[in-house]
Amino acid sequence: MIRIRLALNGAKKKPFYNIIVTDKRNPRNGRFIEKIGFLNSITKNKIKNIKINMKRLEYWKKTGAKLSKRLKYSIKKIKQKTNANE
Repeated sequence: MIRIRLALNGAKKKPFYNIIVTDKRNPRNGRFIEKIGFLNSITKNKIKNIKINMKRLEYWKKTGAKLSKRLKYSIKKIKQKTNANE
């Protein structure tokens, strides 16, 4: 089973996450298939900094990859903000 999830990077009390495509059985920060973005939840201006390659995300979802709960929530929030800005 393929998963799209967050891999923890960064330092103590300064988390930084890579959005990766990986096999469900691999460890959180272990081997991955592809990096499709990043999430920086703590920035100086207190706004989440997130970047996702949406084309690759849709490709992996079509091939049967499942999103993690936190990532699903973050993507939902991004789509709401972009729709509100338009």
